[in-house]
Amino acid sequence: MVRVVAPLLMLCAAAACAQTGTAYPVKPVRFVVPYTPGGGTDLMARALAARMTENMGQSVIVDNRAGAGGNLGMEFVAKSPPDGYTIALALTAQYAVNPALYPKLPYDPVKDYAPVMLVARNPYVLVVHPTVPAKSVKELLALAKARAGQLTFSSSGNGSGAHLSGEMMKTMGGVNMLHIPYKGAGALLPDLIAGQVHLSFVTWSSVGPQVRGGRLRALGVTTIKRSPALPELPAIAETLPGYDLPVWYGIVAPAGTPREIVMRLNAELLRVIALPDFKQRIEGDAVEPIGSTPEQLGDYIKVELVKWAKIVRDSGARVD
Repeated sequence: MVRVVAPLLMLCAAAACAQTGTAYPVKPVRFVVPYTPGGGTDLMARALAARMTENMGQSVIVDNRAGAGGNLGMEFVAKSPPDGYTIALALTAQYAVNPALYPKLPYDPVKDYAPVMLVARNPYVLVVHPTVPAKSVKELLALAKARAGQLTFSSSGNGSGAHLSGEMMKTMGGVNMLHIPYKGAGALLPDLIAGQVHLSFVTWSSVGPQVRGGRLRALGVTTIKRSPALPELPAIAETLPGYDLPVWYGIVAPAGTPREIVMRLNAELLRVIALPDFKQRIEGDAVEPIGSTPEQLGDYIKVELVKWAKIVRDSGARVD
């Protein structure tokens, strides 16, 4: 995992930013999120956009373009003019999982984008409806074995990190559960809270209030170790050794975006994630801020492509 001290990178980016002067931005910037409103990615984008708007002197407008596991939004960005006025905040799924799942992906995660910054990472949280008689991952696996094929797990879409988290639990735990895909985390929550589906893998920002209010029960996190923000929740790896499926956020622009603009965006984003109140806000959602150079994000995507291709192949997951 890339770890960068944001203030140091800001010094490096400042020289490149200065080259643009006041020429950019001169109009609103479109911030594409390939998911529906209400999920963790959308909330992250809106928090970033609000601060970027304050700092850049132009509106940064979140544009939700969900569908096809995030492919529609990513295709839109790939085909947008490389002028810095369309950028995307996407996840592990769009950059590293979808290329292994979709035989005809409408974009190339390496060739079609100019990397801007690796923003943050966090675990998915495994939650169940209170009617599910399991209070630990071990008990849930036992229940799934006893009720083979009867438990349902929802995700934010086919091929999403949440989907793969469930598929890996099925494979590593030797259980059979039925996957129910939705169009984004915001869409699945009402049915999950109502008990229409039994469990899900979601970000803490999406379900924290429901867990604290007793409407959902959290059983574990998908990172190899416990989250510092949620130390009371065991890592699923404590029951299934080797289980490690964090979600990470990366920002890209269309390929061919001028270097000066990429570095301006990088500097503005680094400035935002270094703000104490912003860090406090996202860390409260169990999100770990990172920050990176554009090159570090580009290299990281390539590594993750190899990792997730194996996970998809070994799990047997596929889109419907």
